[in-house]
Amino acid sequence: MAKSIQQEFIKGLWDEIPPFRLVLGLCPVLGVTTTMENGIGMGIATTFVLVCSNILVSLLRNIIPSKVRIACFIIIIATFVTVVELLMQAFAYGLYGTLGIFIPLIVVNCIVLGRAEAFAFKNPLIPSLADGLGMGIGFTLSLGALGGVREILGTGSLFGNALFGSSFQPFTFMVEAPGAFVCLGIMLCLMNLIGNK
Repeated sequence: MAKSIQQEFIKGLWDEIPPFRLVLGLCPVLGVTTTMENGIGMGIATTFVLVCSNILVSLLRNIIPSKVRIACFIIIIATFVTVVELLMQAFAYGLYGTLGIFIPLIVVNCIVLGRAEAFAFKNPLIPSLADGLGMGIGFTLSLGALGGVREILGTGSLFGNALFGSSFQPFTFMVEAPGAFVCLGIMLCLMNLIGNK
Protein backbone atom coordinates (compact mmCIF):
# COMPACT_ATOMS: atom_id res chain seq x y z
CA MET A 1 0.00 0.00 0.00
CA ALA A 2 2.79 2.45 0.96
CA LYS A 3 4.61 1.73 -2.30
CA SER A 4 1.42 2.35 -4.27
CA ILE A 5 0.90 5.71 -2.54
CA GLN A 6 4.51 6.66 -3.24
CA GLN A 7 4.04 5.71 -6.91
CA GLU A 8 0.87 7.81 -7.14
CA PHE A 9 2.80 10.79 -5.79
CA ILE A 10 5.94 10.35 -7.91
CA LYS A 11 4.14 9.83 -11.23
CA GLY A 12 3.09 13.50 -11.25
CA LEU A 13 6.69 14.64 -10.87
CA TRP A 14 7.97 13.00 -14.07
CA ASP A 15 6.05 10.17 -15.76
CA GLU A 16 2.78 12.10 -15.99
CA ILE A 17 3.93 15.67 -15.37
CA PRO A 18 0.91 17.65 -16.58
CA PRO A 19 2.11 20.12 -19.24
CA PHE A 20 5.01 18.05 -20.58
CA ARG A 21 3.71 14.46 -20.52
CA LEU A 22 -0.08 14.76 -20.40
CA VAL A 23 -0.06 18.07 -22.33
CA LEU A 24 -2.87 19.38 -20.11
CA GLY A 25 -3.45 22.77 -18.53
CA LEU A 26 -1.69 24.68 -21.29
CA CYS A 27 -3.77 27.87 -20.95
CA PRO A 28 -2.13 28.95 -17.67
CA VAL A 29 1.20 27.46 -18.76
CA LEU A 30 1.31 29.82 -21.73
CA GLY A 31 -0.58 32.73 -20.20
CA VAL A 32 1.05 33.40 -16.85
CA THR A 33 4.64 32.18 -17.15
CA THR A 34 6.26 35.48 -18.10
CA THR A 35 8.09 35.31 -14.75
CA MET A 36 9.07 32.53 -12.39
CA GLU A 37 7.09 34.16 -9.57
CA ASN A 38 3.89 34.10 -11.64
CA GLY A 39 4.46 30.47 -12.62
CA ILE A 40 5.07 29.31 -9.06
CA GLY A 41 2.12 31.37 -7.74
CA MET A 42 -0.25 29.88 -10.30
CA GLY A 43 1.13 26.40 -9.62
CA ILE A 44 0.58 26.69 -5.87
CA ALA A 45 -2.98 27.96 -6.37
CA THR A 46 -3.73 25.07 -8.74
CA THR A 47 -2.11 22.56 -6.38
CA PHE A 48 -4.32 23.71 -3.51
CA VAL A 49 -7.45 23.32 -5.64
CA LEU A 50 -6.27 19.97 -7.03
CA VAL A 51 -5.47 18.45 -3.64
CA CYS A 52 -8.63 19.71 -1.93
CA SER A 53 -10.94 18.70 -4.79
CA ASN A 54 -9.32 15.24 -5.03
CA ILE A 55 -9.88 14.74 -1.30
CA LEU A 56 -13.52 15.80 -1.40
CA VAL A 57 -14.35 13.89 -4.61
CA SER A 58 -12.74 10.76 -3.15
CA LEU A 59 -14.70 11.10 0.09
CA LEU A 60 -17.98 11.62 -1.79
CA ARG A 61 -17.37 9.10 -4.60
CA ASN A 62 -19.96 6.64 -3.28
CA ILE A 63 -22.55 9.39 -2.79
CA ILE A 64 -22.20 11.36 -6.06
CA PRO A 65 -24.54 9.90 -8.72
CA SER A 66 -22.63 8.83 -11.81
CA LYS A 67 -24.93 10.72 -14.18
CA VAL A 68 -24.23 14.11 -12.58
CA ARG A 69 -20.65 13.55 -11.50
CA ILE A 70 -19.11 16.18 -13.82
CA ALA A 71 -21.47 18.89 -12.53
CA CYS A 72 -20.65 17.86 -8.96
CA PHE A 73 -16.92 17.95 -9.70
CA ILE A 74 -17.21 21.46 -11.11
CA ILE A 75 -19.11 22.68 -8.04
CA ILE A 76 -16.47 21.18 -5.74
CA ILE A 77 -13.62 22.65 -7.80
CA ALA A 78 -15.32 26.07 -8.04
CA THR A 79 -15.68 26.13 -4.24
CA PHE A 80 -11.95 25.66 -3.73
CA VAL A 81 -11.11 28.14 -6.49
CA THR A 82 -13.20 30.73 -4.64
CA VAL A 83 -11.27 29.95 -1.44
CA VAL A 84 -7.94 30.40 -3.29
CA GLU A 85 -9.15 33.62 -4.88
CA LEU A 86 -10.17 35.09 -1.52
CA LEU A 87 -6.92 33.98 0.16
CA MET A 88 -4.85 35.54 -2.63
CA GLN A 89 -6.80 38.78 -2.42
CA ALA A 90 -6.15 38.88 1.33
CA PHE A 91 -2.51 37.75 1.47
CA ALA A 92 -0.96 38.08 -2.01
CA TYR A 93 -2.86 40.87 -3.71
CA GLY A 94 -0.03 41.84 -6.05
CA LEU A 95 0.24 38.31 -7.40
CA TYR A 96 -3.55 38.05 -7.57
CA GLY A 97 -3.65 41.23 -9.67
CA THR A 98 -0.93 39.91 -11.97
CA LEU A 99 -2.55 36.51 -12.53
CA GLY A 100 -5.95 38.12 -13.06
CA ILE A 101 -8.52 36.00 -14.88
CA PHE A 102 -6.34 32.89 -14.77
CA ILE A 103 -7.23 32.28 -11.11
CA PRO A 104 -10.99 31.85 -11.73
CA LEU A 105 -10.15 29.79 -14.81
CA ILE A 106 -8.70 27.07 -12.58
CA VAL A 107 -12.33 25.87 -12.41
CA VAL A 108 -12.10 24.64 -16.00
CA ASN A 109 -8.46 23.56 -15.91
CA CYS A 110 -8.43 20.11 -17.46
CA ILE A 111 -5.79 18.87 -15.01
CA VAL A 112 -8.05 19.46 -12.00
CA LEU A 113 -11.21 18.12 -13.63
CA GLY A 114 -9.29 15.27 -15.25
CA ARG A 115 -7.79 14.08 -11.96
CA ALA A 116 -11.20 14.22 -10.28
CA GLU A 117 -12.73 12.12 -13.08
CA ALA A 118 -9.86 9.75 -13.84
CA PHE A 119 -8.51 9.15 -10.35
CA ALA A 120 -10.25 10.60 -7.29
CA PHE A 121 -13.72 9.34 -8.26
CA LYS A 122 -12.34 5.78 -8.50
CA ASN A 123 -9.91 5.66 -5.57
CA PRO A 124 -9.86 6.04 -1.78
CA LEU A 125 -8.71 9.12 0.11
CA ILE A 126 -4.96 8.59 0.66
CA PRO A 127 -4.08 7.61 -2.94
CA SER A 128 -6.23 10.52 -4.19
CA LEU A 129 -4.38 12.90 -1.89
CA ALA A 130 -1.01 11.56 -3.12
CA ASP A 131 -2.15 11.84 -6.75
CA GLY A 132 -3.33 15.43 -6.32
CA LEU A 133 -0.21 16.48 -4.44
CA GLY A 134 2.15 14.86 -6.96
CA MET A 135 0.35 16.29 -9.98
CA GLY A 136 0.15 19.71 -8.33
CA ILE A 137 3.82 19.84 -7.42
CA GLY A 138 4.76 18.63 -10.91
CA PHE A 139 2.56 21.35 -12.42
CA THR A 140 4.12 23.98 -10.14
CA LEU A 141 7.65 22.88 -11.06
CA SER A 142 6.73 22.99 -14.76
CA LEU A 143 5.28 26.49 -14.55
CA GLY A 144 8.21 27.69 -12.44
CA ALA A 145 10.76 26.26 -14.88
CA LEU A 146 9.04 27.70 -17.92
CA GLY A 147 8.58 31.08 -16.19
CA GLY A 148 12.22 31.08 -15.09
CA VAL A 149 13.55 30.40 -18.60
CA ARG A 150 11.29 33.03 -20.12
CA GLU A 151 12.17 35.62 -17.46
CA ILE A 152 15.93 35.02 -17.73
CA LEU A 153 16.00 35.18 -21.51
CA GLY A 154 13.29 37.81 -21.89
CA THR A 155 14.34 40.31 -19.23
CA GLY A 156 17.76 39.18 -18.02
CA SER A 157 16.49 38.85 -14.47
CA LEU A 158 15.06 36.31 -12.04
CA PHE A 159 12.55 37.28 -9.36
CA GLY A 160 13.20 40.87 -10.43
CA ASN A 161 16.95 40.69 -9.75
CA ALA A 162 19.23 41.48 -12.71
CA LEU A 163 21.47 38.54 -13.62
CA PHE A 164 23.61 40.09 -16.33
CA GLY A 165 25.49 43.35 -16.82
CA SER A 166 24.14 46.47 -18.49
CA SER A 167 25.38 45.26 -21.89
CA PHE A 168 22.87 42.36 -21.88
CA GLN A 169 20.24 42.72 -24.60
CA PRO A 170 17.12 40.83 -23.49
CA PHE A 171 15.39 38.56 -25.96
CA THR A 172 12.00 40.23 -25.43
CA PHE A 173 10.30 37.74 -27.75
CA MET A 174 10.43 35.26 -24.86
CA VAL A 175 8.07 37.26 -22.63
CA GLU A 176 5.50 37.66 -25.40
CA ALA A 177 2.82 35.10 -26.29
CA PRO A 178 4.70 33.48 -29.21
CA GLY A 179 7.75 33.09 -26.97
CA ALA A 180 5.67 30.96 -24.61
CA PHE A 181 4.88 28.53 -27.45
CA VAL A 182 8.51 28.36 -28.57
CA CYS A 183 9.83 27.85 -25.04
CA LEU A 184 7.19 25.22 -24.26
CA GLY A 185 8.00 23.39 -27.50
CA ILE A 186 11.72 23.33 -26.72
CA MET A 187 11.07 22.13 -23.17
CA LEU A 188 8.67 19.42 -24.46
CA CYS A 189 11.37 18.29 -26.86
CA LEU A 190 13.97 18.11 -24.08
CA MET A 191 11.58 16.21 -21.80
CA ASN A 192 10.91 13.67 -24.55
CA LEU A 193 14.61 13.27 -25.30
CA ILE A 194 15.42 12.72 -21.63
CA GLY A 195 12.40 10.42 -21.17
CA ASN A 196 13.36 8.25 -24.16
CA LYS A 197 16.83 7.67 -22.73
